[in-house]
Amino acid sequence: MKYDAKDLIEMSHAVRASALRAIKSAASGHVGIVLGASDIITTVYANFMRCGADRFVLSAGHGSAMLYSVLKLCGYEIGDLNTFRQYGGLPGHPELSIAGVDATTGPLGQGIGNAVGLAMAAKIKNDNSRVYCLCSDGDLMEGVAQESIGFAGHYKLNNLVVLWDDNRVSIDGRAQTDNNIPAHMIAAGWKVIKNIDGHNFDELNRALITAQKSIWPTFIQCKTHIGHESSLTDSAKAHGLALGDIELNELIQNFTSLRGETLWNQYAASRICCLSPNLDTSIPDIEPPMWSGAGSTRKLSAKYLEDLLFNGVKLIGGSADLGGNTGTRVPSSHDITMDDFSGNYINYGVREHAMGAIMNGLVTGGLRAYGGTFLAFSDYMRPSIRIAALSKLPVIYVFSHDSVAVGEDGPTHQPVEQLASLRMIPNLNVFRPCNGVEVAWSWQTALHDTQHPTAIILSRQEFYQISTPNGANIGRGAYIIQPAQKPRITLVATGAEVPLAVQVANIIGKNVQVVSMPSVETFRKQDDKYKQQILQGFVVAIEASTSAPWFEFADAVVGIDSFGFSAPGETVYKKMGMDAQAIANSILNQIK
Repeated sequence: MKYDAKDLIEMSHAVRASALRAIKSAASGHVGIVLGASDIITTVYANFMRCGADRFVLSAGHGSAMLYSVLKLCGYEIGDLNTFRQYGGLPGHPELSIAGVDATTGPLGQGIGNAVGLAMAAKIKNDNSRVYCLCSDGDLMEGVAQESIGFAGHYKLNNLVVLWDDNRVSIDGRAQTDNNIPAHMIAAGWKVIKNIDGHNFDELNRALITAQKSIWPTFIQCKTHIGHESSLTDSAKAHGLALGDIELNELIQNFTSLRGETLWNQYAASRICCLSPNLDTSIPDIEPPMWSGAGSTRKLSAKYLEDLLFNGVKLIGGSADLGGNTGTRVPSSHDITMDDFSGNYINYGVREHAMGAIMNGLVTGGLRAYGGTFLAFSDYMRPSIRIAALSKLPVIYVFSHDSVAVGEDGPTHQPVEQLASLRMIPNLNVFRPCNGVEVAWSWQTALHDTQHPTAIILSRQEFYQISTPNGANIGRGAYIIQPAQKPRITLVATGAEVPLAVQVANIIGKNVQVVSMPSVETFRKQDDKYKQQILQGFVVAIEASTSAPWFEFADAVVGIDSFGFSAPGETVYKKMGMDAQAIANSILNQIK
């Protein structure tokens, strides 16, 4: 251990002073955690973070000024702290693009899930790195945190250390964490070190040394004082920026430590190092899965995934307890267990949100990760998907059971608004393939991408496979799958509605072309000339989901804007308007 308590006092003072200057410059930020948790983060970085090996996740992302302060003192090139919360400067909550930041955090609980994913990635890669995570009372109230905690305990991730900034205060007053968090953590399979004084460096050091020897993930309860050494100590008002300018200036002056800055400079000179693993995009060109007659796209996807794994593509898959149903568990899938991390498949349990957050950590840790559940349940993991999109993490989501044609399980399991909702997330690619060629293109595009997460939307029901013509411009997101001479009507469809659109075209007769649009995002980026070629005449969009977004491209839309009902899938599908004859009649009436 390099630094003793006297050194660490001065180093933590330097962290506080630097962070408070950034907050003062921004006239915005969170003073309470800076004053209350700087001793914890200083101890972790100064004495336990190994250069090029270990990770730190600030799940309590509102403490970003404190993290930036530490990173700057450690020598990371993160820019001027005076740009904190300003346009083009350091963002209000940590983002993965900043040197030294290992997770985009701020929405509470997400960081714990990311830390679990990073720890799991290290286990899978069989390296000896550790992951340290600082969390708040608010983090521990979030469901995603509790899902992730249970997962980490089940897999005995003993390379994970979570430090709880236990100040018993949240924004609205006394923190409503469980009555006995340590007991809860023990029950979840964690080693718990209770009631450490979060301002006592000797106790912090001893606890972190103990954690290194644990056979379980370790949870350290650090008793702290929010707004430490200010007039608002232990007050909910200390959370934000409630201190007056005079007191803030006095605190900056009191905590300014030239010796602390010198010690950090010595640390930086010998230990600065960034982790930025390269993701493998060398994916073999595997033939699309073929299917004669009727078939579901989830089965086509499973066949293609099996070919990818069989041919040596290194993927870490998984599912929220629905591996067989979603087609994410295939013959070449081998379970990762608490005793053997050499496999390629994770059973996340019924933990959709944690699965999303953990996959973010897996990808940050240098792995290619995919995970599956039903499309209706993508709502459970939406905040993690949003963070992946914001962080430019190429996570792959496999969402099956993609429409009301799910049938008998009823409206609770029949997605209606989810497709439109996912397409609205910036930087997320959404693919809804209609055949094997489109399935293969979706997977290949996702696996070659390093900047966007991808959602592949798949059917449970079987439907007739319309072939993609040779030379079709599938890579442009939409293409003519059934041409027509001088089209006066264009039917645009995705997924299972493509063969339905072909039926409609055949009923109407001549001059009707059918367009498959597996990727709205990709098509949107095309030039006007190509768009005009694809969207000729009277344009009708047909998709078994919310109709409103399709008016971006279409003159009329056949969609579903109400919840379904329990009945056989084919019955629900037709009763909700997905009937070829009824659609054809409606179109003919509109163009008279």
